[in-house]
Amino acid sequence: MAHLLGAERLHLEFPTRTVFDEVTLGIDEGDRIGIVGRNGDGKSTLLKLLAGRLEPDGGRVTVRRGVRIGMLDQTDTIDPDLTVAEAVVGGIEEHVWAGDAKVRDVIAGLLADVPWQGRVGDLSGGQRRRVGLAALLVGDWDVLFLDEPTNHLDVEGIAWLARHVKGRWAANDGALVVVTHDRWFLDEVCTATWEVHDRIVEPFEGGYAAYVLQRVERDRMAAASEAKRQNLMRKELAWLRRGAPARTSKPKFRIEAANQLIEDEPPVRNPVELNRLAVSRLGKDVVDLLDVTVEYPVRDAAPGAPATRTVLHELEWRIAPGERTGILGVNGAGKSTLLKLVTGEVEPTTGRVKRGKTVKIAVLSQELAELAEWTDERVSAVVAAQRTSYVFGSGSKAVELTPGQLLERLGFTSQQLATPVRDLSGGQKRRLQLLLILLQEPNVLILDEPTNDLDTDMLAAIEDLLDAWPGTLLVVSHDRYLVERVTDRQVAILDGHLRDLPRGVEQYLELRRQGLDTRPASPGAARPPGSPASPGATRPPEATVGRVAAEGSVSRPAPALTGADRRTAEKELSSIDRRLEKLQAQIAEQHEKLARHDQSDYVGLGTLGDELRTFEDSVAELETRWLEVSEQLEG
Repeated sequence: MAHLLGAERLHLEFPTRTVFDEVTLGIDEGDRIGIVGRNGDGKSTLLKLLAGRLEPDGGRVTVRRGVRIGMLDQTDTIDPDLTVAEAVVGGIEEHVWAGDAKVRDVIAGLLADVPWQGRVGDLSGGQRRRVGLAALLVGDWDVLFLDEPTNHLDVEGIAWLARHVKGRWAANDGALVVVTHDRWFLDEVCTATWEVHDRIVEPFEGGYAAYVLQRVERDRMAAASEAKRQNLMRKELAWLRRGAPARTSKPKFRIEAANQLIEDEPPVRNPVELNRLAVSRLGKDVVDLLDVTVEYPVRDAAPGAPATRTVLHELEWRIAPGERTGILGVNGAGKSTLLKLVTGEVEPTTGRVKRGKTVKIAVLSQELAELAEWTDERVSAVVAAQRTSYVFGSGSKAVELTPGQLLERLGFTSQQLATPVRDLSGGQKRRLQLLLILLQEPNVLILDEPTNDLDTDMLAAIEDLLDAWPGTLLVVSHDRYLVERVTDRQVAILDGHLRDLPRGVEQYLELRRQGLDTRPASPGAARPPGSPASPGATRPPEATVGRVAAEGSVSRPAPALTGADRRTAEKELSSIDRRLEKLQAQIAEQHEKLARHDQSDYVGLGTLGDELRTFEDSVAELETRWLEVSEQLEG
């Protein structure tokens, strides 16, 4: 693979600290690199150095002749007086750019709800960010540097961006370097990971999952070395008994190493124990939404047009104690309205909301409202004004922690306790906000985009806290990894109804691609001429809408079957049972093949893994169909 650019012995100092010292690295054709690290360690600075936006104090960056470099900054750099069309395609004639499949794909993927002839300065911050990303992606670049490209993108937009960058170049062409906290995106796109920490850049093979495994292996080896220095012979002997090759060989992403690392770890969370504890704290009733419809008046409605817009329609949702649910939907689908129904901020137009007597709801909002009264106070004073202790975990594993210990668990140092709240970084404010909410001991917690301003390490720390939190958890987030990590059930708001997603976010994306969600993200948005219509932009006949809602909605049961239809359904159910039993046997056999296979044969392991995923996908589809048929038989 040809070399594109490299950095040699980079050194960079800011007035208060050294950011990089003697950093040497390179980027070759075909590289897809994700950069991770704590907030403030220099991830964005590294991108600027490599892209030539910032000069190092020492060392140099060399670029091969003719290499074209494009970069997306975190800041908004587009002239606000330009129209969207001018910002994205410049003065190029429409028939020219409309004939380019890549340009059409970018416009349809990022700007479907943005007025094509609208002024950039009149757009929201998220729309301007997407315009800037689109303007970059329509160009031809050999190296793309992307700094937080997933900010302001929903789940569907992030999935589109992943598909785009994976298909933008051939396997051994071009290079991508991306800074993002979206761990699903890192795993989906990247083949290498750079961790920025302690003035160095440490490379790892593979995406986020491989990076985590290698990092745990690195930390375990460091701990073993420290144990040896302290003459803890028992642990050292146990380590030696497991074999020395792991110390002398270059760490690789091996399946047996992964199994060894996690074999003694308990499950992420015990749902039975948490649900039992949640019932004892909450009672059997949490919040029930019964045949709820919410309508909003339409401002400046055209003559003859409806005066109201229905956001949620005849929705029924009974939230159970200990339920952990992720809520998906496009912008404007009604996610915020649904949460406000739960909290009582919005009253339904029709239907009713029933709340349990012991329910205590807390919301982790995007606005950091909980910190407003503490702006001029030190973190230690904020902590001192709260509870003196907090019980973390449950049962025999319950641990009593002070607020200071909780702060330490969330990444605060002793020096930062003396920092005024106003001087904290965005990520530190978010962590302090979560701590203040947890100290109130709510039994229903709502997280509204909780990943803003948090790096991957802090996200993992917060997920660890939430794993042992024994209450009802409702999450709205575009972070696919977080949603699937902390929730046990995912639902989507599609055309005003709730739909269960047994296969999670992937099923939601499939439904969106099929156009089952008929609500456009922005009803008045103008589509650029020549670009394809976005999925769901055209409303199908009412009969189709009704059928989709009846089949996919949580609130509308399937009609009961009688006579011949019932016998046919019973036969189908028996057939599904037999196929599931056969597939389970095939999955067990495939696991045995993986265990017996040569663990150094990555190609063979990958093929076996693909076959296993095919079997598991078939099981998921059959289980979904089994549930549908069972509901019809019970109706």
